Amino acid sequence: MDLYTEYRNEIDSRKAQGLNPKPIDDAALTAEIISIIRTADHPHRDEALNFFIYNTLPGTTSAAGVKAGFLKEIVLGEAEVNEISGEFALELLSHMKGGPSVAVLLDLALGEDADIAGQAAEVLKTQVFLYEADTDRLKVAYESGNPVAKDILQSYAQAEFFTKLPEVDEEIEVVTFIAAEGDISTDLLSPGNQAHSRSDRELHGKCMIDEAAQKHIEELKLQHPGKRVMLIAEKGTMGVGSSRMSGVNNVALWTGKQASPYVPFVNIAPVVAGTNGISPIFLTTVGVTGGIGIDLKNWVKKLDEEGKPILNNDGNPILEQKYSVETGTVLRINSRKKKLYSESGEELADMSASFTPQKMEFMKAGGSYAVVFGKKLQTVAAGILGVEPAPVFAPSKEVSHDGQGLTAVEKIFNANALGATPGKVLHAGSDVRVKVNIVGSQDTTGPMTAQELEAMAATVLSPAVDGAYQSGCHTASVWDAKAQANTPKLMAFMNKFGLVTGRDPKGRYHAMTDVIHKVLNDITVDDHAIIIGGDSHTRMSKGVAFGADSGTVALALATGEASMPIPESVKVTFKGKMADHMDFRDVVHATQQQMLQQHGDNVFQGRIIEVHIGTLLADQAFTFTDWTAEMKAKASICISNDETLIESLELAKHRIQIMIDKGMEHENGMLAKLIAIADARIAEIKSGEKPALTPDDNAKYFAEVVVDLDAINEPMIADPDVKNADVSKRYTHDTIRPISYYKAEKKVDLGFVGSCMVHKGDVKIVAQMLRNLEKAGEKVEFKAPLVVAAPTYNIIDELKEEGDWEVLQKYSGFEFDDSAPKVTARTEYENILYLERPGCNLCMGNQEKAARGDTVLATSTRLFKGRVVEDAEDKTGESLLASTPVVVLSAILGRTPTLDEYKTAVQGIDLTKFAPPAQKPLDTLSVHF
Repeated sequence: MDLYTEYRNEIDSRKAQGLNPKPIDDAALTAEIISIIRTADHPHRDEALNFFIYNTLPGTTSAAGVKAGFLKEIVLGEAEVNEISGEFALELLSHMKGGPSVAVLLDLALGEDADIAGQAAEVLKTQVFLYEADTDRLKVAYESGNPVAKDILQSYAQAEFFTKLPEVDEEIEVVTFIAAEGDISTDLLSPGNQAHSRSDRELHGKCMIDEAAQKHIEELKLQHPGKRVMLIAEKGTMGVGSSRMSGVNNVALWTGKQASPYVPFVNIAPVVAGTNGISPIFLTTVGVTGGIGIDLKNWVKKLDEEGKPILNNDGNPILEQKYSVETGTVLRINSRKKKLYSESGEELADMSASFTPQKMEFMKAGGSYAVVFGKKLQTVAAGILGVEPAPVFAPSKEVSHDGQGLTAVEKIFNANALGATPGKVLHAGSDVRVKVNIVGSQDTTGPMTAQELEAMAATVLSPAVDGAYQSGCHTASVWDAKAQANTPKLMAFMNKFGLVTGRDPKGRYHAMTDVIHKVLNDITVDDHAIIIGGDSHTRMSKGVAFGADSGTVALALATGEASMPIPESVKVTFKGKMADHMDFRDVVHATQQQMLQQHGDNVFQGRIIEVHIGTLLADQAFTFTDWTAEMKAKASICISNDETLIESLELAKHRIQIMIDKGMEHENGMLAKLIAIADARIAEIKSGEKPALTPDDNAKYFAEVVVDLDAINEPMIADPDVKNADVSKRYTHDTIRPISYYKAEKKVDLGFVGSCMVHKGDVKIVAQMLRNLEKAGEKVEFKAPLVVAAPTYNIIDELKEEGDWEVLQKYSGFEFDDSAPKVTARTEYENILYLERPGCNLCMGNQEKAARGDTVLATSTRLFKGRVVEDAEDKTGESLLASTPVVVLSAILGRTPTLDEYKTAVQGIDLTKFAPPAQKPLDTLSVHF
């Protein structure tokens, strides 16, 4: 069967699902389509022509290369297609973004036919996705006296690719659609269990919210022609928990504008809003598509005569409505005045933050990528011509305060800043282009990152990047047909691009499903590094790491850069002594609780949490920084003293060497280079040339939080509070409760120890608790299933050497087998211990879940609605988060324990292995662990 026949058969099967033909990315199929087009009397010619024009993906897909070559033939008159003139062929090339299309346009522009050269040059002036090979061709031609090359370069130096674009509409009319009340997780917009379909945009779009919502949106569009549908998180924040490019893509698919008439299902410019605005990481993704993110502030705290919030019976502030945005409300956005108005013209909200000069540029250009590449292209062209770039783009905002010191994140951004005023010290609020040192791509967003790289015509990892890794952890639980189809293809693409990959495309080393954050934490070998990762939990114990959408990851891989404002910081210090029976996870929970008690509002949201526990080694520090994603922080930094940082770097070197020994080294020598960087950093610290990163004494913080360790006297649980009368309070991480709150009456249906929040010590705790029960002569009997998933294979290897894995095996009823991995997801659980494959497991919710309606107690990070557990008809699913010892004991008891039961269970287990620092910045804080 030929490829075209197979494609038509696939079309029939998709039609039965209500889907259009899948966009084409395959060169061989495109070649067959072209062959049909060349055959004048072919029965499928019209159909094939339609596929060629409107359904072939651009960029560096193999299909794009074949399409560009055929269009070149048409322009040159070497092939004749009545339906595609030379002018139309050039127009089609102009919508193909880069890679082979730019190569063809350069061939034509620098060719001998003056008329064609002029036409091709005009098209090239609109393109921005040019790489070094492209600009080198222009440079050579210019230096050889080619007038067309000079003309193109002059246009680039003037940034005409941007200046000649239409301005952003002054007035934008929208009609509201409330997607949900309370914080809206990106899981609502792009469910994790549908991750396998993200690269098939039309198919994936069908999972956004639900069919009723999609139908309602379509009805609103018909009822309000010319208006854009604005998706709203009423009484909450839009897009919490994840950047998720697929979420923004879905919103844009249903409510946005088509980016190009010749590229199917790629829409841009969605309008999203929330009572409390947009989650910072999600807002970045909105900018990728040139969309608008709005902080509505339509509900405000009700105040008493003294201006203090009035509280309800639960102790929460009572909210009152400032103005209504109920579904179907027409509103007007004025991009010049930067205001939100009612349909009648009443001013409702200030939108200055939505229409900064930089965001306006993203909207005008159709997305942030075009601006990033455009600025780079302008700089390169001006350099070739020996002129200054025209002052077209909004100047980067540079904030500098004389006499004010730097926070840790300000020091990192200043160390990595690109294009800033030489010698100028930059403080929070400055817009900065920065070098990215480490980049991570994970496997459920990876296929989209690959698509983004193809769309921006990138073919090789930027040499500016020190380390880049492609994980397989999000699809580690079940090696099903979807994973088998997607994962090897992704690994091959990324390995070819230049990344170290968890799975070897050539099959020479054992597939590694280690959790991506753990691997990135190990390959981060400089405390001044900037890390970008394709997951909201990209938080490191060294440097500063930002979770990002698949497109921003692609941009970092291709350019080695990222652009963002320097965030404000909140300083977190500690006092008192941690009780022997407390786990470090309880310190994490207490930080959130005490912050809210001290400040009322979440001062962490959108800011850097600067954690001052200088003696935490990499793994333990990571537990704290990882959790900060749930605090809605933009990122976090863990301050280390010199000795601890050296020890963490030595640990990183050891683990990188293990990767090399396993055969994971890339042909570009990346892992060996990382070890060399670590050695150099250790030498700097030991010599005193460059001590471990610390903030200046006179640094300025947005707020400070002092965590009282003496106040933490019993284990704590983050509760989704699913029955809270105020829906905006459900599924947040703000409800932190001691175990005594539950009075040993909270039934637990399943326990989960795993995900990125645990390290080797957690799994050892599980083994030691089982030993304790043995010594007490008690029979180990689980009254609820306990799922244990170590985050990395290294941990399992070390546990085997130290005798702990043998204990776990003794009491397990299931142990993963990589030689025969599960091919179907588990739907029912027995009351046994499950030893699962390293990876995200239940935390991800895309392959396996707890049974519907279960109450799950987990070490995970996720308590979102439907993530770990979905609702049953008669019971709401709950995902409560706690420390490892609490989870293990609860699974054994089938309920939450009493404090006395807990203390007995952890007796003899050293839960606090952290020594107090002996030097600044922490010596005055009386911290004792």
